[in-house]
Amino acid sequence: MQPFIVDSHCHLDFPDFEGEHEALIARAKDAGVQLFVTISTYVSRIERLKTIIRAHPEVYASVGTHPLSAGDEPDVPTEELVRLAEGDEKIVAIGEAGLDYHYDKAPHDVQAAVFRRHIAAARETQLPLVIHARDADDDMIAILEEESGKGAFPFILHCFSSGRGLAEVGVALGGYVSFSGILTFRSSDEIRSIASDVPMERLLVETDAPYLAPPPHRGKRNEPAFVRHTAEVLAEVKGVDLETIAKTTSDNFFRLFAKIPDPRHA
Repeated sequence: MQPFIVDSHCHLDFPDFEGEHEALIARAKDAGVQLFVTISTYVSRIERLKTIIRAHPEVYASVGTHPLSAGDEPDVPTEELVRLAEGDEKIVAIGEAGLDYHYDKAPHDVQAAVFRRHIAAARETQLPLVIHARDADDDMIAILEEESGKGAFPFILHCFSSGRGLAEVGVALGGYVSFSGILTFRSSDEIRSIASDVPMERLLVETDAPYLAPPPHRGKRNEPAFVRHTAEVLAEVKGVDLETIAKTTSDNFFRLFAKIPDPRHA
C-alpha cells in the first residue's frame, strides 16, 4: 500500500507545467503523493490558480505576493487578501510572502511592508501564512517576534534553507518547518542537522516545483511526484520509516491547513 504524502508547496501555474497537469498529478499519485497546494506568487494572477483548483479536486491554492514580486505589487491591502481567501473554499493559505535578500528585485522595506500585511491577513483568517525567507534571518526573526506579540497567526517556514536560529524561533512561536529537495542535496549537512532537531509534530515536506529537484532528478525540472524522495531522506534523518514520515507530515499538514478536508478520514 502506498503511503499518503502531501506536496505542501508547488507552483502548478508556472509555464513549466502548461498542459501537463493531468499527467503530473497521475505520476504523483503513482508515487503516493495524493494532495497538492499550488502557491501564489502574484495576487494579480489568482485567476490562473483558480482555473487549476477548479479542474482538479486534489489541488488547493494560496493567495499572496512573493517577496521578489513585492515591487510589482506593493500595495495589495490586507482586506483584499482576506476577501480572496474567504471567498473561495479552495484557497486555503496566505502567501507566499516574506523576505528575500539574495536577489536585488524588491527594496527591503517594501518586502517588509508587504509581508506585514500578509501576516495581518493570516492573523485575521487564521489561515496558514506561507513564509519565504532567504538570506534575511535577522530581519525575519525580528518581524516574526514583533508580529506574534500582536496576536498569534499560523505559519510555515517553507523550503527551509536558513540558519538554525530561525528554525528555533519559528518552532518556539508555534510555526511549522517545511523541507524541500534541498534536504537531499549532498552539500546540505547543516539543513539535515536542523531537520533532525525540529519536533516531529512541526515537520512538512514539499517540492517547490519546478525548482530544487532532489536526486536522482537533480538538475532537472522538479515535479510533485519527487516529494517522495525528500520524505525518504527526512525519514532517514529522523530515524524512522517512510510510512511514519508520510503519516506524520500529513497529520501536521491537515492540522495546519484546517480548511482542507482530510480524505484519509472520508
